[in-house]
Amino acid sequence: MIETMNSEHQIHDLLKLSLGACNQSDALLRSLEQSNRDQKAQFLALANSHHVPLRALTPLREFAQTRGYAEVAVWCNEAVSREQSVITDSLGFLADICQKLEGAGIQITVMKSLDHWPDIGNDLDLYTTSSPQEVTRAMTQLFEAQLKGRTWGDRLAHKCNFGVKGLNKSVEIHHGYLGQTGEHIAIAERFRTRRVSERFGGYTLMVPALEERVIAATLQRMYRHLYIRVCDIVNTHSILESGRLDMDELRYAADLGGIWPGVATYLRIVTEFVSRFRGAAHRLDRHILADARLGVDDIFVRGIWLRVPVQHVAQLYGNQIFSMANRRDFHGVLRLSLLPPLASAARLSYLLTGSHSGIW
Repeated sequence: MIETMNSEHQIHDLLKLSLGACNQSDALLRSLEQSNRDQKAQFLALANSHHVPLRALTPLREFAQTRGYAEVAVWCNEAVSREQSVITDSLGFLADICQKLEGAGIQITVMKSLDHWPDIGNDLDLYTTSSPQEVTRAMTQLFEAQLKGRTWGDRLAHKCNFGVKGLNKSVEIHHGYLGQTGEHIAIAERFRTRRVSERFGGYTLMVPALEERVIAATLQRMYRHLYIRVCDIVNTHSILESGRLDMDELRYAADLGGIWPGVATYLRIVTEFVSRFRGAAHRLDRHILADARLGVDDIFVRGIWLRVPVQHVAQLYGNQIFSMANRRDFHGVLRLSLLPPLASAARLSYLLTGSHSGIW
């Protein structure tokens, strides 16, 4: 019988599979063979939540075949085929949106969504320096898109969400700012000036440079959501292993926003997870490890996520404000000062209604 959705074992299985250590997955094969349809769907939903259905189920399918688990192999193959179809459709929409917006004079960088390739994110995240009014007009005229309601957090972060007919993913567009309250301007500018072209499934799209991809992952994981997914570990370690990451450039970019301790912490967590579940991992320089605030032993599973302790995040938050104040980044300090009351309002809203709607 397969474990429940909040099982630490399932997350560990996804890590092993996605990191290429599927030879440790015999117990998972036996469990899946004995599971019913709903239980298998539960495991697939977890893989989707962690954005690794292709990277986990493709090697699992091959492993199941070699071990003689034919039914599991068929189930994996069907799940992979369905996911590939969804990704193909989403990528076509994404390429069309980028091409037409660029044609309308709106420069677009695809953020985060393609970092999971060959998997893809829940939303299609884009960055532009064009105004919300200009982009909304273009999205409405070119795609008959519907602008979704904006929360307080959306307005502070200068982002808009659109629904596009025929696309089952939301299109989220950031306008000139990054961070939970739109506190980062200098970092955001790098997503425009340092973007690069890459090929994805036959399409050429503009994406952030590797250093900005690590910055975006850090902002999202260590300063916003406070949990880490399997895809984050796999994506970032792949960048480290590529040998193409300029650590000096990454440090410079992180210092612009006062988030170097968060970046160092995130990189340490990633490499320690890989070391634990695959064995061989990229070795970080001593100065990076010295600047990290916590490691893999501090991360814990709650629900379906690998959680980052809030008390450690508070230290990163304080360091960020102090660094911004020293750099006379008063925009950033002001925006970050709004985070505690927003977080309190969101918590109160959740306690009263069970939803953060209208806040985040």
